[in-house]
Amino acid sequence: MTERLLEIYRSNQREGNLLVFMILAFLAIFFMPAGTERFDNAVLEAFRLTNWYAQEHVILCLLPAFLIAGAMSVYISQGSVMRYLGPSASKPVAFSVASVSGTLLAVCSCTVLPLFGGIYRRGAGLGAAVAFLYSGPAINIMAIVVTAKVLGAEIGLARAIGAIVFAVVIGAIMHLIYRKEEAERSVSNARGFGGDDADKPVGIITLFFALMVGILVFANWAAADSSAWMAIYDLKWPITAALGAALGVLLVWRWHWPPRQLLILAAAVAIAATVAPTMPELPFVIAIGGLMLIATMRDEDREWPLQSWDFAKQILPLLLAGVFVAGFALGRPGHEGMIPSAWVAAAVGDNSLLSTILASVLGALMYFSTLTEVPIVEALIGSGMGKGPALALLLAGPALSLPNMLVIRTILGTRKTLVYCALVVVMATITGFIYGNWWV
Repeated sequence: MTERLLEIYRSNQREGNLLVFMILAFLAIFFMPAGTERFDNAVLEAFRLTNWYAQEHVILCLLPAFLIAGAMSVYISQGSVMRYLGPSASKPVAFSVASVSGTLLAVCSCTVLPLFGGIYRRGAGLGAAVAFLYSGPAINIMAIVVTAKVLGAEIGLARAIGAIVFAVVIGAIMHLIYRKEEAERSVSNARGFGGDDADKPVGIITLFFALMVGILVFANWAAADSSAWMAIYDLKWPITAALGAALGVLLVWRWHWPPRQLLILAAAVAIAATVAPTMPELPFVIAIGGLMLIATMRDEDREWPLQSWDFAKQILPLLLAGVFVAGFALGRPGHEGMIPSAWVAAAVGDNSLLSTILASVLGALMYFSTLTEVPIVEALIGSGMGKGPALALLLAGPALSLPNMLVIRTILGTRKTLVYCALVVVMATITGFIYGNWWV
C-alpha cells in the first residue's frame, strides 16, 4: 500500500513539474517582446555569434581537441596519470605539471574542455585537473604580452601574476574541499590496477601527443601586433602541414598503420588545400575524418574514435547552446545584445567593490576567444571602466564562460562546478579590488 502511494505521489510530482514547465514556457513565449528593435537585434546577435563560433572554433579548435581527448582516454597510461596528476601524487608536482601543460596550449575556455575531461576521466586528481582547466585559457603568454602592450605593463604584470597564482590556489582549494571524496576516487581508480599499462614507450606517446597539440596550437595561431608573432602566423599552415606529416610518419612507424591509406589521405588533404586555399577548414575536416575512418578499421585503435565521439556528443551541443544564450544576452564584441553596453560601462565605471564584482560576474558569463578580451577591455576602459574591474574581468573572463560552465557541470557535477566558478569569481574580485584601490 505504501509503495503504491509513493508511486502515485512520484507520478503526480512529475506531471506537476511538467505542467509548471509548460506554463512558464507559454508565458515566456506569450510575453516575448518580439518586434521590438532590441529583442530582434539580440536574437540576430545570438545567431551571428553562434555562426561565428561554428566557423572559427568548431573545426579548427574543437575537432582536434576532441581527437586529442579521445586519444588520452585510449593511449595514455593510467599509471602515468596517477603518478604525476592523480589524487595521491605529490601536490607541488601535480599542480606544476598541470599548470605548465595548460599554459603550453594557449587555448580558449571552450577548447580546453575536452582535454580537461580527458585527463580527469583518466584518473587525474581534482586539484590538478582544475589547475589545468584554469591555466589553459588564462595563462596565455601572448595574451599577457598583448595586455601589457595595449593596456599597460602594470596591468599586464598583474594579470600574469594573478593567473599563475589562481591556477595553483584554486586547484589546491578544490583538492582540500573534496579531499575525502578524492581519496575514495583514488582507491577506486587504483583498484585492480598495477604498474604501467602502456604498450608503447613513454617517449613515443609523448611525441604523439606533442604533434597533435602542435597541430591544434599552430592551426589556431591568431594574428597579433608583434613582428615575431606575425612571422609565425605567416607560416602557420606550412608548420601545421609539417606536423601533420610527422604525425602520419609516427603512425606508420610505431602504430603500424598502413602507409597506402595514409598516403591516399595525404593526397586528398593536399588536393583540398590546393583547390580551396581560402578554406583551411576543408583539408582539416578531411584529415581528421580520414584518421578516424582508418582507426575504426583497426581493432587495436577502434576505441580512439569512439572516445572522441563520446566527448563530442557530450560537449558540442552544450557549447553551441551556451554561445547562443551568451550572444542573446551580451551580443558580440562591438555589438549589443539584450543588455545595453552602456549599462555595463556604467556598472563598472569605478574601482568600488560592487563594480569589481559585476566585472567578475560579467567576465565569467561572456565568451572570449583567444586575445579578444584585450580590445574589449580597452574599449570598456575608454568608456570609463576602472582598472580594478578591468583586471577582474581579465582574470575571470578567459577562464570561464556560460558555455564553458554548462560543460564543466557534465564532467564534475553541479556542486563542484559551482564551487569552481565561485572561486574564480571571488578571487578575481578580491584581486581586482586590491589592485584598483591600493596598487594603482
